[in-house]
Amino acid sequence: MHRARTPSILICTVAVWLSGLGFSGAANPDAQAFDQIEKGHYLATVADCYACHTVPNVGKPFAGGRAIETPFGVITSSNITPDADTGIGAWTDEQFENAVRKGLHPDGSRLYPAMPFPAYTKMSRDDVLAIRAYLATVEPVHQPVNSNTLPFPFNIRAAMRAWDALYFTEGEFQPDSHQSPTWNRGAYLVQGPGHCTSCHTPKSLLGGDKTSDNLRGFNLQGWFAPDITGDTNQGLGRWSEADITGYLKTGHNRLTAAIGPMTEEILNSTSQYSDSDLNAIAIYLKSLPGRQDATTAQAASPVMTAGQAIYRDQCSACHGIDGRGVAMLFPSLAQSSLVHASDPTTAIRLVLRGGRSVATTAEPTAPGMPSFGWQLNDDQVAAVLTYVRNAWQTAAAPVSAETVGKARDQLRTRSD
Repeated sequence: MHRARTPSILICTVAVWLSGLGFSGAANPDAQAFDQIEKGHYLATVADCYACHTVPNVGKPFAGGRAIETPFGVITSSNITPDADTGIGAWTDEQFENAVRKGLHPDGSRLYPAMPFPAYTKMSRDDVLAIRAYLATVEPVHQPVNSNTLPFPFNIRAAMRAWDALYFTEGEFQPDSHQSPTWNRGAYLVQGPGHCTSCHTPKSLLGGDKTSDNLRGFNLQGWFAPDITGDTNQGLGRWSEADITGYLKTGHNRLTAAIGPMTEEILNSTSQYSDSDLNAIAIYLKSLPGRQDATTAQAASPVMTAGQAIYRDQCSACHGIDGRGVAMLFPSLAQSSLVHASDPTTAIRLVLRGGRSVATTAEPTAPGMPSFGWQLNDDQVAAVLTYVRNAWQTAAAPVSAETVGKARDQLRTRSD
């Protein structure tokens, strides 16, 4: 996990870079310069720049080289340290802003939306330049990176001009005058630097956001990023504002625990948000309407009977006969939006492979779930998941053995 530098350490390290940033009086840097850097540090954390631009556990911070899986192939993240040759040290402020807010590389080529410029465009120029000011204080690393590692024809960057025309709308966030300042702050964070749409909004065949289904969940990187609207069954409708803030701050709440890619997001980013920003996000997300046309198929009685028997034998010790689990430790399956998601990918994955939640300073216990893939066949996994999705006055589409089999085959090819 990337640790934030304290202001006292920044005083020692920043002065070297101030002249390169165009600040006057580098020998006696003023408070305004440090305020901008601290602001940029916080915004870089909110935008989670560290996660994509740092190879986990072994890479130097922000030096790039991390492989990022997309539906079209693997992209390698770029070096954004202040190294003049292989990083962004030689970029002008205008070039940096164009990259972050417009998806335009200094050489004139278009960036791929794995760099979430469609969201970052909602940030102001001042916010973007504050991030640049902070990045100028990190250790410069000389590390050439070939970012364009997509297979043909997706490696032809010129095609991005057509993509931009279809899916990219440039422009800063515009507050809604009918909403409160807190709501607008939450909307800005979710839509802009937090770039929640990148994972939680369904995509078209070309990888563009389906705005009509904004934040209603999307399958990527072998997981399903769930619906985070106010939908009662599949989204956050059963969560209180405190549930949302607690989850983002600690990775746990009374209903569930973070798993999969969200654990990294919490460690590197949301656990370091201010309480006021977490509250703003919760207020905004709770205001988003859920689906109005949700329908589910009736689960067959024999499948439910078989699933109940497996659940009682294998699952009830942790999650309880009533499916309510243990608050802050074992998720409540009866109230889990992830369990009842329209796409059961994550639930299937957890049964087959198991998983471990996140450990944060506030909640240092990282409970894990064992793998049952070695013990249960596809029909049995389908039955137990169909049961937990439809027991306890809940309803979700049954899971088929065929779906489980496909997921099992896909997991065999994944190392994560």
